[in-house]
Amino acid sequence: MAIGQSGATLAHGFHPVAPGDLTAVVTALEMRAPPASLRRLTPEADVPLQLVRWKAPEPGKYRMLFRRVGAPWLWWSRLALDDAALAAIVHDADVEVYAVADRAGVEIGMLELDFRKSGEAEIAFFGLIPGATGKGFGKWLMRRALQRAWGRAGVERVWVHTCTLDGPHALAFYMGQGFTPYARFVEVFADPREQGWLPLEIAGALPMLGHNAPG
Repeated sequence: MAIGQSGATLAHGFHPVAPGDLTAVVTALEMRAPPASLRRLTPEADVPLQLVRWKAPEPGKYRMLFRRVGAPWLWWSRLALDDAALAAIVHDADVEVYAVADRAGVEIGMLELDFRKSGEAEIAFFGLIPGATGKGFGKWLMRRALQRAWGRAGVERVWVHTCTLDGPHALAFYMGQGFTPYARFVEVFADPREQGWLPLEIAGALPMLGHNAPG
């Protein structure tokens, strides 16, 4: 089910999950107007990063950065796509892919904005590699994301979603940047480690119950 759609809700209580599947509680958040802080011209501390637009990135190059940023949080959705399906998304004129690079040109994060739905901007992917977190770079990247999202003509809503597999501070971070939670879902999906999309040793705190479980 796409984020934001309505549907049948789960009954109270415990619900069994197949051994090879995982679950996550997904929270969708939105903002309906640019935050006041975005409209103000305020001096910013020197941040040793730059945002580099990737126009029509080659699928293999895209997946490499996607894994570097998202593997610790079990990002998997783009890894499940073949080259043609992935290119159909990231080569779309209404999808903007950016790499976050340090002064040496090393890519340490990514941002993806999706404008394919009229009047909306989705922050589809937003993240930094683990070694780059906790330094205030996330706020810098979010400001850049919102500048680009709200800078697109006709945008009336910017939204993003996070889940319980993301970093523990992700939800509070988005709320602190001006997003308001509006919906919650439970997602069930095949363990990407079981599928061979991510290494078995990734996310060791989340045990594997399938037949490929190490040990």
